[in-house]
Amino acid sequence: MNHFTGGFIKNLKTKEEKLFQRGFNLKVSIQGRGPSNVVVLPKEDGQLNVKTSSSVPSGYYYQGVWRTLGGPTVSQLNRSAITQCLKGKVVHMYGDSTIRQWFEFLDAALPGLKEFDLHTPQRVGPLISLDYENNIMVTYRCHAPPIRFGHNPTRQLRYIANEIDDLIGGPNTVVVVGIWAHFCTNPIEIYIRRLQSIRRAVVQLLNRAPETLVIIRTANLKALTLYQTITNSDWYSLQRDKVLRAMFKGLKVHVIDAWEMTLAHHLPHDLHPQPPIIKNMIDHILSYICPHKGG
Repeated sequence: MNHFTGGFIKNLKTKEEKLFQRGFNLKVSIQGRGPSNVVVLPKEDGQLNVKTSSSVPSGYYYQGVWRTLGGPTVSQLNRSAITQCLKGKVVHMYGDSTIRQWFEFLDAALPGLKEFDLHTPQRVGPLISLDYENNIMVTYRCHAPPIRFGHNPTRQLRYIANEIDDLIGGPNTVVVVGIWAHFCTNPIEIYIRRLQSIRRAVVQLLNRAPETLVIIRTANLKALTLYQTITNSDWYSLQRDKVLRAMFKGLKVHVIDAWEMTLAHHLPHDLHPQPPIIKNMIDHILSYICPHKGG
């Protein structure tokens, strides 16, 4: 039995597609008009206080390198340093294709890491890469429906919570979770329930193996094609991103802020960020696995 994905009907009137053009009226900066200065007037007597919530960026780029404003120092690691960092580790990656990018990056970057052919669909997995000499294992598995991949064996589709429940955990185990993109075209209640089950599994994992390292990837900005604009724009991604952060707040997990890392970079937005951004994300992950001394 296979899983299939359907399409969607564009209910656009004649010439309405011209209203959705990247670089014309999508992803275009709004130029200011008039004076560029702002005059702040003093508070008047009897004026009501307005409470505002301030948000602080999680980091910034300097000379192409991501620098966090909180957390460990992020170092640019070469292949040898990455291998030494992952030596003796088992890294389990669960989620969508934006998590599979991380698996594919490590698989291509490390000469000793070789993918073992399980004869499974590349987009869904499961995928596994092994480095026998350094005792490294990296795995990837796609999350269960809803997914927008077509023609996939249903027996290969597993829920992330069930996969985490099967892990023993420990100081040499790293669990990476990233789940958001395929849920943007569904009611947010479905996403909330899915995250609740994953959160419960993470809590149980950390209870039985507190030294397990758990990393959560947030959503990121996308290129707004006509299809994305109509069905899956950044507005929907932002709502899921807020739910994700709230769901795992207070737990012993580390967050890779993909939203800020794509927003702050000069490269164009894309559902699948380009290699320089992925390299910075991997370095950020490794900074949690192998923290820089004194950082």
